[in-house]
Amino acid sequence: MNAEETSRFVRLRVELVLEVQDEDQVTKAALRRLAGDPDLPPEERDQAEGAVTDDTAEALAYLVDPFDLVREVPGVELQQASWSSERIEYDPDSPDWELDEDDGADDDEEEVGIG
Repeated sequence: MNAEETSRFVRLRVELVLEVQDEDQVTKAALRRLAGDPDLPPEERDQAEGAVTDDTAEALAYLVDPFDLVREVPGVELQQASWSSERIEYDPDSPDWELDEDDGADDDEEEVGIG
């Protein structure tokens, strides 16, 4: 690809830290979404139900979909996405969690914080 072809692609990096206040509610929502997915084969459904029941982080990964984040953005088409979730130790006062921390990002990237 030449520079003109690659310039229309943008990598958007998003990192979220969520506080789970009701694990049961998250798990139930993930199970409802699984139950409503007509394209999910039964063997995969059983495996996914076990994963979201055993681990709230897995339930969140099933509920939060990058495709949903950009589905209604005009003029773009999602080409590739990957995401994961994990339980972490979180201290909002730690400098490790500063939103404006310089992580080696390019000057062309824009960081947006909420709060």
